[in-house]
Amino acid sequence: MPDWIEISTPKNISFQNSLDLEAGEASAIALATESESSHLILDDNKVRKTAERLQLLYTGTLGIILKAKNVGLITSVKPVFQKIQRTNFRFSQKVLNEIYAFANE
Repeated sequence: MPDWIEISTPKNISFQNSLDLEAGEASAIALATESESSHLILDDNKVRKTAERLQLLYTGTLGIILKAKNVGLITSVKPVFQKIQRTNFRFSQKVLNEIYAFANE
């Protein structure tokens, strides 16, 4: 694993366990509440609603890809989304069209 990846465990395990989420998602939410500068990557709607209720910052996988284009890490989002569409990751055509519009593609 790269040196820049840090594996942490939430301090407030009772809070983590109180969340009606899967273990990994609950850990991510609990850790985010313990850090002032966290920005979560969340795709599941139920987890996003929990993050919103707790006023946590988040984006999704699609937002990360758009950001990668905006900062010049990739030149186009379309090839990436075409690959994603061949997996079990699901998103609507409406969302895809919005991302293409934001990416000017």
